[in-house]
Amino acid sequence: MTRHFVTANINGDDVEFTCRTEQTVLDVLRSELRMTGTKNGCSTGDCGACTVIFNGRAVNACLVLGVEMNGARIDTIEGMAKGEKLHPLQQKFLDHAALQCGICTPGILNMAKVLLENNPDPTESEVRFGLAGNLCRCTGYDKIVRAVLDAAAEMREN
Repeated sequence: MTRHFVTANINGDDVEFTCRTEQTVLDVLRSELRMTGTKNGCSTGDCGACTVIFNGRAVNACLVLGVEMNGARIDTIEGMAKGEKLHPLQQKFLDHAALQCGICTPGILNMAKVLLENNPDPTESEVRFGLAGNLCRCTGYDKIVRAVLDAAAEMREN
């Protein structure tokens, strides 16, 4: 089995690791780096549970090879909070009870973060469209959308 040496910046930390050619970013994060916040929902890119931020773009970690992480900046759910202080999106998800089982939550939070970085004042329709690639089987999405809109308002004030 061929292993590749990779260096990447993950959540602000420079990291070195080896991975097999066929391993995905999801595999590397969970198995090689023991970062289990990123979830595997489908392994086909259909559910968005594994969404991470890859060089500033939201991507399905199950569809990108780990070797492509070489030289990249990856942000995962583990890096969203700053110490004990939750990111406004995380806090608003708690405030609005916008999560249930939690499988989809890390991916939705990462997707919402990218959405708000690109559009700090989205409409409800823009939030729904922006999160459309993330499936949640537990909620009706309304609480999620309200949480993202509330977080956007708070982030604009700060």
